[in-house]
Amino acid sequence: MRAHHAHTAKALDVQVEPGAEFWGWAGRTLGAPARTATGEAVWLRLVSAPEDKAAGKLWDGALDAQHAFGDLDGHKPALLAVHDVVDDSIAYRAELSSRVDEPVLSDDPVLQHDLQLPDSWWTGLAGTLEKVTAVDTDRVAVRQQYMDRAIPEFVGIPAPAALCWTTAHGDLHWANLTAPLRILDWEAWGRAPEGLDAATLYAYTLLKPGTAARVRDAFPVLGSPAGLAAEATVCAQLLQTVSRGDNLTLEGPLRDWSEELRRRQSA
Repeated sequence: MRAHHAHTAKALDVQVEPGAEFWGWAGRTLGAPARTATGEAVWLRLVSAPEDKAAGKLWDGALDAQHAFGDLDGHKPALLAVHDVVDDSIAYRAELSSRVDEPVLSDDPVLQHDLQLPDSWWTGLAGTLEKVTAVDTDRVAVRQQYMDRAIPEFVGIPAPAALCWTTAHGDLHWANLTAPLRILDWEAWGRAPEGLDAATLYAYTLLKPGTAARVRDAFPVLGSPAGLAAEATVCAQLLQTVSRGDNLTLEGPLRDWSEELRRRQSA
């Protein structure tokens, strides 16, 4: 990965800044700050996959998002260039983006400390996600078949009917957000039940009730009939990760949330 990252930097005519590299899950991605020949601050991210799996939603997510959203009025890093290469049956895609210098709000997707964010930040987040929902796409973030299977298994209710399907970021957690507002990591975006992004952010905030209440204030869809399908979907997704040994700190709050969802379904 390091060798291909270096080769890609040369191909795209950027200079990687020494001493900083950031690895993604299971070493699948490698990112680093860099500068163009004219001194522009950029981010060079390399993703790898077996050649026969180098396609589809996650592989093309960033490129598709650039075509669909641009930079979302400055709230999404612009994708500047893409460089593809295959070596020994492994595909590598480099994505050169404008650099976000603000640190993410949490090093972990699960929020570990309460945040004091201004009202303007929350208004900006809600407004930006509203623009995302209005974009038409054939990409899918959540499939009905998954909901029909996972919600009964992990939440204990039949999958609620989604009253509306909209476009969602698909992975909205605190390690993908900054202040001032930037929304990172657009691999997973696509169609989903209304409120999916709000429900995802809320789920990753369950350890901090103060900030979780602020999420609910910012997104009235949470707790409403319109949001039930999205909330049940996210609760099922994270309880499934718990069953695999991940996000164990969220297990108790997720069980409580699933109980609330069962009550709302039967009301």
